Formats: sequence, structure tokens, C-alpha cells
Amino acid sequence: MAPLAWAICCFLGGLLISGGSPSVPRLRLSYRDLLSANRSAIFLGPRGSLDLQSMYLDEYRDRLFLGGRDALYSLRLDQAWPDPREVLWPPQPGQREECVRKGRDPLMECANFVRVLQPHNRTHLLACGTGAFQPTCALITVGHRGEHVLHLEPSSVESGRGRCPHEPSRPFASTFVGGELYTGLTVDFLGREAMIFRSGGPRPALRSDSDQNLLHEPRFVMATRIPDNSDQDNDKVYFFFSETLPSPDGGPGRVTVSRVGRVCVNDAGGQRVLVNKWSTFLKARLVCSVPGPGGAETHFDQLEDVFLLWPKAGKSLEVYALFSTVSAVFQGFAVCVYHMADIWEVFNGPFAHRDGPQHQWGPYGGKVPFPRPGVCPSKMTAQPGRPFGSTKDYPDEVLQFARAHPLMFWPVRPRRGRPVLIKTNLAQRLSQIVVDRVEAEDGTYDVIFLGTDSGSVLKLIVLQTGGSEEPEEVVLEELQVFKVPTPITKMEISVKRQMLYVGSQLGVAQLRLHQCETYGSACAECCLARDPYCAWDGTSCTRYRPSPGKRRFRRQDIRHGNPALQCLGHGQNEEASGLVTTRVYGTEHNSTFLECLPKSPQAAVRWFLQRPEDEGPDQVKTDERVLQMEQGLLFRRLSRLDAGTYTCTTLEHGFSQTVVRLTLEVIAATQLDSLFPRKPTLEEPPARGGLASTLPKAWYKDILQLTGFANLPRVDEYCERVWCPGTGERSGSFRSRGKQAKGKSWAGLELGKKVKSRMQVERNRTPREVEAT
Repeated sequence: MAPLAWAICCFLGGLLISGGSPSVPRLRLSYRDLLSANRSAIFLGPRGSLDLQSMYLDEYRDRLFLGGRDALYSLRLDQAWPDPREVLWPPQPGQREECVRKGRDPLMECANFVRVLQPHNRTHLLACGTGAFQPTCALITVGHRGEHVLHLEPSSVESGRGRCPHEPSRPFASTFVGGELYTGLTVDFLGREAMIFRSGGPRPALRSDSDQNLLHEPRFVMATRIPDNSDQDNDKVYFFFSETLPSPDGGPGRVTVSRVGRVCVNDAGGQRVLVNKWSTFLKARLVCSVPGPGGAETHFDQLEDVFLLWPKAGKSLEVYALFSTVSAVFQGFAVCVYHMADIWEVFNGPFAHRDGPQHQWGPYGGKVPFPRPGVCPSKMTAQPGRPFGSTKDYPDEVLQFARAHPLMFWPVRPRRGRPVLIKTNLAQRLSQIVVDRVEAEDGTYDVIFLGTDSGSVLKLIVLQTGGSEEPEEVVLEELQVFKVPTPITKMEISVKRQMLYVGSQLGVAQLRLHQCETYGSACAECCLARDPYCAWDGTSCTRYRPSPGKRRFRRQDIRHGNPALQCLGHGQNEEASGLVTTRVYGTEHNSTFLECLPKSPQAAVRWFLQRPEDEGPDQVKTDERVLQMEQGLLFRRLSRLDAGTYTCTTLEHGFSQTVVRLTLEVIAATQLDSLFPRKPTLEEPPARGGLASTLPKAWYKDILQLTGFANLPRVDEYCERVWCPGTGERSGSFRSRGKQAKGKSWAGLELGKKVKSRMQVERNRTPREVEAT
């Protein structure tokens, strides 16, 4: 079997880990739903679009800073974007014109796109922009906590080369540590020379060596400081990125691999070797793959985004990484989780080595010099007789070894050896990830938020069932954050405020992590949601807050979602029996639609029919004449035998509930003929050819005339004559409803408004329950 076909087979076999798990969101909320429920707030800027490039969440000052096209913004977090601050920062005079002369797009490239926003000190931010392909940096005054000020310091404007890329679309990463800016970027105008820089502090600037062994067309995703232990001398800055390499078998193709690299914060470069260049840089491969038969693996190689989940004391930091495939055969995404302790172990393991470009990689078997390459100068290296207090004190052989062996032999493998989440055949791409660890009644869960290229956010959890390696994916919500489809490029989470901040080119949205009342007003609906944020408190679905003592009526079952056990005595039977049976009418030999909209797309819908002469209800059997649709039951040609009471029920996690109950009355064609006899036609002049028009008027034309705008009141009279003969109580009640419908439901039609569909006429529409939010 060909290698590509074999890889695909392995991939499809690996996808069985998600078989049976509900990948369909249980709740979908549109842009208007989120706004009407006061769950989101949108900021598009004074000109209707931000061209957002950077976002910095400052929870100390309770502010959100945004970098856009020729401008910066400051938003307060205490309310829905009141009194935003703006600073205009266009390119320097002449820069825009020079950019256009060099052949760049005057609208999409020749502007100052603010791509760096990092905290500089207690009162200032460091901002850097593309400057119309001439990168520029400046300090931005933001004031102390409680002050809402924003202005640019003109005297601080300086060149941003090495700190900000030239292009607004070029991937890069940055972080600010100890008064210095660390960046991974391309530094030249054409975007070909990729490096890792450190600049801005009292020490000389440091950069990576131009040797291609270090970086191969990197695509930087994140840069962040991660301490190894309590000794600050061991602090390192980690870079997460992807590389594109020549094919390892020497073929014409190229391969993409994901990496984690690091440098020491106290790296000062070498004295004779690697002068003003990184002397502690190391990198290792990040593997996110689906194991297959025979040891084959299907890899997700393109790193899209990284989120660090900082633990409580005593636990290892966890790295959530979002990957995608680079194959032209299929599109897939995966989320892998790595323990920081495993990453440290790989960097302490053997170095990768090969004798030449045509040789295979293997572990280095020779003697590793001391201090070990990649180790930071600290108390461990500055021992008596070994005065290595700085990297400038390292022997030349250590630095030469570090230059020749930047790659570790062992790859970093994910927790449990496989992805926790796999998504394939999506109509949208996944671009961003953030995670919130939530304590629930039956355990602790990591709630994952995934941003897409269509402007929506997926909220989900992954459950590890028992001792099985096959996780269960539960998609809780799909939230359409932006009105029009637009790729989500930034996401930040505030656990303190329980808010998610979502950025796209259009603008930024503030989104609540949860809104429990949206799930419904019944215990079963709250339990079936399986949302770790929410629980039934005895009267409503509310935010779950763990407390030392067991609280009464806190009903929650995230792992199984079984309301039959959690909601005993909470009124499900009463709700089902209290449903109003709605009477609907259909005409024999015509089509009729019975609407049923379940609250959860994950629920299985079943229809039952109770005829007057039958003892019990029978499940409706579908065929070419009777079709079960997503929105209800469609009769393509109605028969008198279809009359009866229809019950729409849903089954979810073994729990069944009634959604709607309808009594269908079928008007026989003979009844229409007797009530509306054909009128004798008037004599007409002979038609051309000498033949008189003797065809009688079809009976259905009376029905069409009856349902015209001018004759709508006659429908009530007709129904009353058919179904409500006599002057009893039933007749009177129907007559009163008919008058009410005439005065309200059809008022617009009597004025001549256009009827868009039969479903829009309120009297003929099957009612559905809409939960207040």
C-alpha cells in the first residue's frame, strides 16, 4: 500500500476514538441571540472596523488594550465598553508614499498596523507597529490603576526593526521579560530572514545565529516566560512555532513540523564564539498524532495556537496546543495537551545528531561538554573551580556544541500519547484556543473554547470515560460572536470576570463564559446541558459555585448527563402532562407540516400517533409520503387515516420528554364539495374555433378564493360550520378565538401585507416553546 494511502487509513482508524460522541453543538446561539440575552458586547471602533492586530488584557488595571490600523484603543472592563480611549498613530510623513513606490498595497499594507502591545512598567505599554514597512516602536502612557488615560510619548518613538515584522500578516510572537522584549519574527523587507531577538534593555541586543540549522522558515505562534523552578537564574523564554523542512528522504517535497524552543533569560552570548548571539538556544519537536496499526502515526503538524493552563501549587503546568493538518487530501484539527515536566525531560535528554545531510538523525553518543549546552548560568554552574557565572565564561567547546546541536533527539509527546480532541470535515477552520479549569459537583473539568474562521466560538469539554483511552467529546455551545463571518484571530480569557474576549479584523467582543438560564427552566434541561458552570438549585438553572458544605438542591451530572437520577421529584411528569394540545387542520390529498423543534440537536426525535379507535399510541412510520424532517413531520399527501393526536418526543442520554402534542383534523374532499358546491357557469361567447368553454370551475378555486386576503374572515366561519356545529360551549369558544385571530393575527394581511409562507400565519403555525433568556 502506498504511504499516503496507508497514512489515510491510519488516520480514519484513529478517528474511531471520537465515534459515538456528539460533535453537534447542543445549543446554537446566533449573533442576535447573544446581544438580546446581554451575553455579548461588540466594539467596532469609531470607524466601524478596527483592523485588529494585537490585544493585551490587563486585569490589574481592568482594561483591554487593542492595536489596530493607525490607532490604539483602551477599553474599560467594568462595563460594556463605556468611554473608550483612542490614540491615532499613522506612519511617519513620507513612509506611506515610499511603501507604495516599493509595490506594496496602499490599503492593506501601507499603514501602521500595531502588532506589539506589551507591559513596559507600571504606567506605560510598549507598542510597535509596521510603520508602512518601516517598523516603529513607542511608549504609550496608560496611567496607574483606576486612571483611564491613553496617549503616545512622542519622544520615545524609535525604530522597531527586530521587534516588529514589516508585514501586517506575517506570523510572529513576542513577550516582555525584565525590561526586554523577546520576539520571534522575520526581520527583512521580503520576510525571508527569520530570527529570535532580544532588545530594549540595558544589555546589548541578542539574536539567533543565521545558521539554517536553527530555524527553517519558522511560523511563530507564542513566546512566553516559564520558570523551571524557584531559582530565577533558571528562568527561560519558550517559543512555540512550526518549521518547514526539506523532505527527510531527500525527495522534492517538504514537510512541516511543530517545535518548542527556549533560551535562557540571562543568556549574554559568547565571548569568542556566538558573540551577541544566543548561546543557550535549544528546540524539540512537538508531536500530536493518532497512533495507528503497526506503529504508523497520522500527524497534525501545523501549530495554530497555544494556551498555557497554569495550575494550582504543586502541579505541573499544562500546555494546550491546537494543530491542523497540512495534507491536501483531508482537513483536520486536533488538540493535544502536554505536561511541562515532559518538556523539561526532553530538553534534559540526548541531543540529535547526524553525520551529514544524507544521513539519518540519531542520538548523540559522544561526550557532552560541561556546562551542558542549553543550561542557564546559575549556582549549579558557578561552583568553586568552575566559575561559569555567565555564558561569556562558557568554554568555546560548549558554545560550538550548542551551535552544532540545537535539536533534541526525543520528541515531546502529548498526555496519554494521543490528542484529546479531533475535528475533521468541518465547514470552518479552527484558529484559536483558550481553556478554563472548572470545578463541578462530580469533579474538575477543562472547558475548551475554540475560535473559528467564521466568527463563531465552540465551547466544549472532553470526558475520559473510565479506564478507556477513547475520550468523549461534548460540544456544549456554538456561539456566533460576530454578525458576519470573519476569522477569529485573538482570544483572551478572564477567569476573574468570567469573560472571554474575542478579536477579529472587524473588532472585539466581550462574551460571558456561561449563561445558565439559556438552557431552560426545568431541572432536566439544566442537567442535560452537561455544562460544568451550571447546576439546578431547586428552582432554576444557575451558576454552580463549590462550597465546603454540601448545598441542597445542587443537581449536576457532567459525566453522564442523566436527569432521571438527578431530577427526581422536580416536575418532569407534570410538565409533560401540562402540555397544551394544539389543534391543526389539513385538507385531504394536500400537504401538511407538523412542527417540532427540539431544544437540543443532539436529541433523537420520535413521533407517536394516537388514533381515537386505538388503545395506545403507535410510533409514526415514515415513507415516501410521510417524511421526518429536522423541523418536524411532513405529509406530502394527507389521508383521512392520518387524523389523530401526534406527540413529538425527544430522547437524550436515555431521558425522554415530550416537546409538543398536536391533534390533526383532516378535512375530507367530499366535505369541501358539499359546503362549496360548484356554481353554474355563465354562458360565454364561443372561443376561437367555434367551441364553447364548457369546462366547470374546479372546486379548489373556491378554496383559493376563500383564503384570499379579502376573504380571510370566512375561514373562521367555514371552520365553525365544519367542526363546531350547534350552539354549544365548544362552538362559542371557537367563535371567540376566531374573532381574536381576525383582530390580531390577520390584521396585517387585511392591510394587504405580503404573506411569505404558510408557517408565518400564527394561527396555522405549530407553537414551540421558547425559553426566556
